[in-house]
Amino acid sequence: MTRVAILDDYQDVARRLADWKSLPADVAVFRDHLSDESQVAARLADFDVVVAMRERTPFTRSLFERLPRLRLLVTTGMRNASIDLRAAADRGVVVSGTAGLPSPTAELTWALILALVRHVPREDRATRDGRWQETLGTTLKGRTLGVLGLGQLGSRVARVGKAFEMDVIAWSQNLTAERAAAVGATLASSKDELLARADIVTIHLVLSERTRGLLGARELGLLRPTAYLVNTSRGPIVDESALVATLRAGRIAGAGLDVYDEEPLPLDHPLRGLPNTVITPHLGYVTEETYQIFYSQALEDIRAFLANAPVRVLSP
Repeated sequence: MTRVAILDDYQDVARRLADWKSLPADVAVFRDHLSDESQVAARLADFDVVVAMRERTPFTRSLFERLPRLRLLVTTGMRNASIDLRAAADRGVVVSGTAGLPSPTAELTWALILALVRHVPREDRATRDGRWQETLGTTLKGRTLGVLGLGQLGSRVARVGKAFEMDVIAWSQNLTAERAAAVGATLASSKDELLARADIVTIHLVLSERTRGLLGARELGLLRPTAYLVNTSRGPIVDESALVATLRAGRIAGAGLDVYDEEPLPLDHPLRGLPNTVITPHLGYVTEETYQIFYSQALEDIRAFLANAPVRVLSP
């Protein structure tokens, strides 16, 4: 019988959100996350099909070579930078994806922004401890929102910024003034101009060789001391060590982060102890509605593959 492994089901919801019993297969669900490749290989050695949740578990060439039984890898979402698609093809492994929703990550971006500028985590803790009003918040109206990347997510964030009566500026390497104007934003002449002008900078770029390390020590130094940085895209777009140093020195007001170089975030990571941050555990896509799409379409992918008619196949 075909064996199916569902990985990294942190919330224990996979079995509830799709009818896995309808599959002519033995389905195993794993809630814990394994970071060591040897442990992952040992766990998955006897499975024909694996369902991976986003980029939580990397599938490298070396891992594919250690999984000779694997025939189908399903990733939630239609893009996964942690999967070596060329290696999968070389090993004869089909990789299929699923649809998703752009709105949850845009919504979380605004949750982080509001938590930062109104000091929600600190005031929550203070109120529970019997203290009252410790901070002064910042009004968004009239402030400048800088959006790095104006695709589906960035455009949604920009429109909300306009609803808050903010001035919205945007930049990416191929962005045009016309495209920016379509969502109520103004094209910044350069990345440096955006960083220097914005009161809040929010990142919505795809991680690639072009964007990895896009914001390093020099770029972070362009931000105002009163500015906030928000990243719900991918951790490595920002030089994490430079960001920690910037936050420790108080050279910016704070950062709202949902993504990191290493996930889950190590227990001893310095970001956990910085008071001028709001940090969440990569929750951008983690909603009931998104997961219903992920798991129901993953099930469809497996059924189609078993019927020798794979769907939503990702090419190298």
